[in-house]
Amino acid sequence: MKRVIIAFVALLVAAPAFAQVINSNHGKRFEQMERMLRDPSVYRTASGAPGHQYWQQRADYQIEAELNDENQRLTGSEKITYWNNSPDPLDYLWIQLDENVRKPDNDSYKFDPSRVRQRMTYSQIDNMDGHDNDWGYHIEEVKDAKGVDMVHTINQTMMRIDLKSTLKPGEKITFNIKWWYNTTPRSISGARGGHEYFPGDGNYIYTITGWHPRMAVYSDFQGWNNKQFTGRGEFALTFGNFDVKMTVPNDHVVGSTGSLQNAKSVLTAEQQKRWTQAQKEFVEPVKIVTLDEAKAAEKGKPTGKKTWHFKAENVRDFAWTSSRKFVWDAMAADIEGRSDHPMAMSYYAKEAYGIYEPYSTKVVAHTIKTYSKYTIPYPYPVAISVEASNGMEYPMICFNFGRTLPDGTYAESTKYGAIGVIIHEVGHNFFPMIINSDERQWTWMDEGLNTFVQYLTEQEFDSNYPHRRGPAYKIAPYMGLPKNQLEPIMTNSENIIQFGSNAYAKAATGMNILRETIMGRELFDFSFKEYAKRWAFKHPTPDDLFRTLEDASAVDIDWFIRGWFFSIDNVDISIDDVRWFELDSKNPEIENPLLSAQAKANNRDIAAERNRAEGKKFYVEEDKRLQDFYYSYDQFEVTPEAKQAYQRFSASLSDQERALLGSNKNFYEIDFSNVGGLVMPIIIEWTFKDGSKEVERIPAYIWRKNEEKVTKAFMKDKEVVQIRIDPDRETADTDEANNYFPRQNKPSRFELFKSRGGARGQSSGSNPMQRSRTGGSN
Repeated sequence: MKRVIIAFVALLVAAPAFAQVINSNHGKRFEQMERMLRDPSVYRTASGAPGHQYWQQRADYQIEAELNDENQRLTGSEKITYWNNSPDPLDYLWIQLDENVRKPDNDSYKFDPSRVRQRMTYSQIDNMDGHDNDWGYHIEEVKDAKGVDMVHTINQTMMRIDLKSTLKPGEKITFNIKWWYNTTPRSISGARGGHEYFPGDGNYIYTITGWHPRMAVYSDFQGWNNKQFTGRGEFALTFGNFDVKMTVPNDHVVGSTGSLQNAKSVLTAEQQKRWTQAQKEFVEPVKIVTLDEAKAAEKGKPTGKKTWHFKAENVRDFAWTSSRKFVWDAMAADIEGRSDHPMAMSYYAKEAYGIYEPYSTKVVAHTIKTYSKYTIPYPYPVAISVEASNGMEYPMICFNFGRTLPDGTYAESTKYGAIGVIIHEVGHNFFPMIINSDERQWTWMDEGLNTFVQYLTEQEFDSNYPHRRGPAYKIAPYMGLPKNQLEPIMTNSENIIQFGSNAYAKAATGMNILRETIMGRELFDFSFKEYAKRWAFKHPTPDDLFRTLEDASAVDIDWFIRGWFFSIDNVDISIDDVRWFELDSKNPEIENPLLSAQAKANNRDIAAERNRAEGKKFYVEEDKRLQDFYYSYDQFEVTPEAKQAYQRFSASLSDQERALLGSNKNFYEIDFSNVGGLVMPIIIEWTFKDGSKEVERIPAYIWRKNEEKVTKAFMKDKEVVQIRIDPDRETADTDEANNYFPRQNKPSRFELFKSRGGARGQSSGSNPMQRSRTGGSN
């Protein structure tokens, strides 16, 4: 980096010399997003809040079901009461039949590409021709409140019920459905719910999810959401109340959404006593069903049936689990903002005891406490973690993994994997079970936001937690992939290639960058909490989130949302060049000796050197009589005239200008380029010759008039030896090699091995930025 003398005129005159030169390269990255968002309405305001005429439908369920442990069949009947709170008359209703995604003739088995490989499992080969298992719903009847058959049409995972008379705004309708289906072995079907068989003891764990016909959502922004369930894009559901009775073998333990209504009928006296004790325990979980009791039940046989009765209010879904293998423990959680205490609970078999007994319920309690801090106080009476060798979430209950080896030992990675999935799935109580976004359309709104708060929760659980997702640098490899392997976050679930990286990791990282780099924690946390408060128990869209974040913070994030969520651009900011300047003091007694020394060091001026290289000679070199005169001339001699000129110049300066002139400031002019396309703040780390460092943050707005290249000038008290951008790796920069000036060579694998083997390089304390002095004064 060349050091150059710059002339000082006067502060007010000199300032424009440092201004950015504007050219015509002005794109759209900083245009406001209103054209890309839905128009505000009386239902959803331009501020991102629900409008004064916001509405949503309601569906209440009364369900009775029986689980047959001999043939793994579930039989059920339900009464649905549906309120039309919309301003629209409805001539038909849509019902979701998600279990039909497993029917042999469902399209979900056909629309994914496949190929023949050198090595294939039996199931891979068998699935090429589909399957002939009796999976999916058997709808036995659909009747109105008077017992009259209702006309209905089943289209794969959706059922339309045609109404005899229009359901007008403000009216409600009650109807009944009876059904049964065979629960599927999850290891084969790949289903979220079903059963798992344990050949060692001959028992099952049942995870009963998506198990009853459920109302589809009818909304102001979409009408009926009757997009088919294909197995990936999850659920859009209507809030309501549930009253559920499930009959199971009498040696089974049931965990469920909602509050248990008949503990005296299904628990022993000792278990009831333990349950009462657990409600007062905030430190260590109390075992309602012990390991010894679970082992004994595994070896026994049921002598009859029991009916467990649960109720849940204002939930969008209902799930449950049943097995004789379960240990069940519980403790109370102290949630800020609540006078009562929700119960954190876990259900797990002996195969997971070594991890779930010391960690699961404590992690559940920690999760609902931490999420409550960043969103709203956890509103439900229970939060449950079930070890079921998978990961899936429902209101108040979720299914996770985390089993030990047969001898009870486990790797640290297994432990942290279990803790991470428990936090994630329990966290889904907030996104989307309470802040009820449409998973079928926008996976990232629940998975991404949830993964973001999961990251914060993991940090508070363990400051050294080995995070998979959240830190910006971890998403950089994905964002740097070829463009044909990427989609915007705002892509429907069914169309995403790298689902986890896109909908989970990139969306979560976007929230983290907003919090840490763009908005700041205080503004972001307030805005994020405001979004949660506004849309708890409602149906938000991405527009509502984006608008709320801006509305509650006064931070323009349109440029970030446009780039991070709507494009496949990546972050790659490069330092292209650096120029080093210092002020010309105009004092010939200071400047001339420095220039003279530089000239002597160079020995010849540039023109003379070039002519010599070309075989040419100046006259002074040809005429010996002129040499004595020529070499005795000192062009840098400090003459009286030069001193007088300096004195006149100095007298014309103000005190502030004179102080600046004598301050020995260093000026640096840096050229940056936006290689990746996604604009981002420029975060600069200056390393000075004395070893000290300074971090300077330039807002992303520096790119607003030229989105490809900018030049920025800086004034520093000390000499700089290195410049680095994004030193804490907080912007997801995909090419960190061009973040340095001077460039740093990363060691190859061989060089790294050699270095570890004891080879040493040479080190110098000199400034790698080469200095040269040009210019003059008089």
